[in-house]
Amino acid sequence: MADLNTDVRFIKGIGEKKALALNKLGVFSLYDLVSFFPRRYEDRSQFRLIAETADGETVCIKALVADTPRLMRIRRGMELVKFRAVDESGSVDITYFNQNYVKDNLNRGDLVCFYGRIECKGARRSMANPVYEHEGSGKGVTGRIMPVYRMTAGLNQRTILQAVRQGLDACGDQLPEALPEAVRQRQKLVQARYAYENIHFPADFGTLELARRRLIFEELFVLSCALSDVRRQRVNDRGLRLPAADPEDFWRTLPFAPTGAQRRAVSEAMADMTGGKAMSRLVQGDVGSGKTLVAAALIWFAHRGGYTSAFMAPTEILADQHFATLSGFLAPLGLRIGKLTGAMSAKEKRQVKTALKNGELDLIIGTHALFSDDVEYSNLGLVVTDEQHRFGVGQRAALIGKGARPHVLVMSATPIPRTLALILYGDLDVSVIDELPPGRQKVDTFAVNESYRARLNGFIRKLVGEGRQVFVVCPMVEENEELAVPLKSAEEHAAALQKEFPELRVACVHGKMKPKDKDAVMRAFAAGEADILVSTTVIEVGVDVPNAALMVVENAERFGLSQLHQLRGRVGRGQHKSWCILVSDNDSEETKARLGIMCKTNDGFQISEEDLRLRGPGDFFGSRQHGLPEMHVADLGADVNVMQEAQKEARLLLEADPQLTRPENAALRERVEKLLAQSASGWN
Repeated sequence: MADLNTDVRFIKGIGEKKALALNKLGVFSLYDLVSFFPRRYEDRSQFRLIAETADGETVCIKALVADTPRLMRIRRGMELVKFRAVDESGSVDITYFNQNYVKDNLNRGDLVCFYGRIECKGARRSMANPVYEHEGSGKGVTGRIMPVYRMTAGLNQRTILQAVRQGLDACGDQLPEALPEAVRQRQKLVQARYAYENIHFPADFGTLELARRRLIFEELFVLSCALSDVRRQRVNDRGLRLPAADPEDFWRTLPFAPTGAQRRAVSEAMADMTGGKAMSRLVQGDVGSGKTLVAAALIWFAHRGGYTSAFMAPTEILADQHFATLSGFLAPLGLRIGKLTGAMSAKEKRQVKTALKNGELDLIIGTHALFSDDVEYSNLGLVVTDEQHRFGVGQRAALIGKGARPHVLVMSATPIPRTLALILYGDLDVSVIDELPPGRQKVDTFAVNESYRARLNGFIRKLVGEGRQVFVVCPMVEENEELAVPLKSAEEHAAALQKEFPELRVACVHGKMKPKDKDAVMRAFAAGEADILVSTTVIEVGVDVPNAALMVVENAERFGLSQLHQLRGRVGRGQHKSWCILVSDNDSEETKARLGIMCKTNDGFQISEEDLRLRGPGDFFGSRQHGLPEMHVADLGADVNVMQEAQKEARLLLEADPQLTRPENAALRERVEKLLAQSASGWN
């Protein structure tokens, strides 16, 4: 008898290879399988008359095969099956590419259901490679709402759909009710079994919405309960109480005036650090908003109170940049500053570690080397991490563990709405830097298609001729991803650019390179040893190159707006006028609207709001956040209202049962504990 913990190999048709492929998607048990929710849906429920369809529409039609399908060999490796299909209103020409078996499956006179994209040329309509099934065949690929799942190599949509059907039939009635009955009734939510059935196999869009709302609420409710548990623990954690100081003593040492937002962030953090509890604060602000200066002020404040600070950066090159910047602010004030990275010699590392242990350094800047077992701190009082989502929670916890509850400052250049920040960063208090320092360059942004390629190449040649440098970013392509238009990899695009510009120096950096090799290429580009750097988004948070004046983003429709804004922030960092060119041949209205926003505003917070509004379910950052819970069905942007309801219900429940020890909350407690375990015991 199968239960929710049964291995997916139990499913008929899932052998060893397919089970391993499912494992890659995080599916190991039948519970994982039925919780593997569709990422989107195709409406194949309504049939249209051929004459009523329009160019570019994806539709279902029911038509008679009007002539015998013909097999045509165009060239080696290219075969076509062509025929005409008709209904009472008109006809459509149907073509299948390299699917010669269709010729034997379809015969003249067959009544067939087709689902695909209509193309119109004048009065003639055509379809290429539509999904099909004979009327009454029972395959269930037309005449219904069709779920579409995430894919990986070795799987297809039909395999997953059939597996989910078997999983629900085998153990759907065993699904636990994690929501307390009173909460479910108050929120008018359907039961778990109904929700799981209709998230995968909705009878109509009404039942799909009921299922989604139940599962979204449940996911956010469990998350809210988990975060409340983390916050409750933190409130009870006493921290170092630093003696008060006047921040003006630091601001007066600067050759420029800080912005009001910088002053506010520092005051909020100082209030935490003098209040007797361990500070956990997120400072978020746009690229160039001056977060590092906020960190410098707090490092000075910790030093004044007699404590050492540690500053952790995600890459060695960023550690070097922060070392130079912070030394400029703090060395004149008498702080002793060291650096510790993996690239240093063994002798250099030993010297730095000895100085740190003996209390001879007031600030240490480095990468993950900072939390190595053999690194000992003298009186660690403040831990600063840059771009926290680049670190696993365990890494941050390891560094914090080097001191007796040191204060923690997290910096992020990814502007996100406050409500979302509170969820993504769990128990962190949030300070927002919403002003840019005077003199920061505005980057002009343009969205173009391939017809502008020659002009773009000319612009690149002109800028490099003036001594500037250029970033070119290519999107990552997921394994086994089916694309209508193949995308060039970063290496392929770099080769094409080198051919186009034989007189220029083209460098390339991508995700499959070793960290030290990436670092070497980035350093060379920063030093001016290359004119064009082609990369995947590894430069999204990366090297500061004041001489770079142009950012070109290929296939820009494949990036989230917040990602595009991060990429744009790589240029305009020096004295030179800078531009961002977004290249996309995708002519959908959604793409035009999204890229249009980038052209209209440079405000990262406004862009983040639009990004959340326009994007479907998925990770806001476009890549998995290390140590943070992955949302399976909730969309943290679109579902803000549900999130607020879930938080309210969680507060009410936890006031009555803080430890979730009541019998009726056992299933909920199990879910909360599992979530905390998956997130490395919470966001501590």
